[in-house]
Amino acid sequence: MTISSEKFADLFKTFEHEAFRLETLDDYSRSGNADVYRQFTAGQPKPDDYNSRWLSELRTHTENGKRVYRVHIVTRPLTSYLQYELGWGYQTNMAAGEEFFILDVTNRPNPLSGIPDFWLFDSRIAAIMNYDGAGAFTGANVLPEDRAREFVDLRQTALAEAEPFTSWWAEHGG
Repeated sequence: MTISSEKFADLFKTFEHEAFRLETLDDYSRSGNADVYRQFTAGQPKPDDYNSRWLSELRTHTENGKRVYRVHIVTRPLTSYLQYELGWGYQTNMAAGEEFFILDVTNRPNPLSGIPDFWLFDSRIAAIMNYDGAGAFTGANVLPEDRAREFVDLRQTALAEAEPFTSWWAEHGG
């Protein structure tokens, strides 16, 4: 069932233990924070209130013992957007407790080729992220709970093949 951005945001209010994200795109610049991304590309400093709403939400989750983590599939060289997302976004969000892993497929086959972006909540609710041809988020498809197991398996593959963001960034980052 396709749900709106508002209904999708409600999933973050109701998960109990963990929220996992698989990111597969190399450009989300039309899906949010477009103005801040333009500041990044113009060489301006990161705003003091960058990502403040998400950081507040993350802190609430992590302070309550909930885990929020993601794997991003990347190929080097990084796009300008990924330099922004990893350099500003991930670095900032880690301070609020979000965990990041990188699955770098630059010199190897992608073990999750063809898999769409998704969020998995408490290993029981999978939400496929939908984007239009320009990369703008158009909503999410929440799948029936009996489909969650396949996304748990995809999460496990992603984590098994990925490395912690901090070590990957130290070697390949900006």
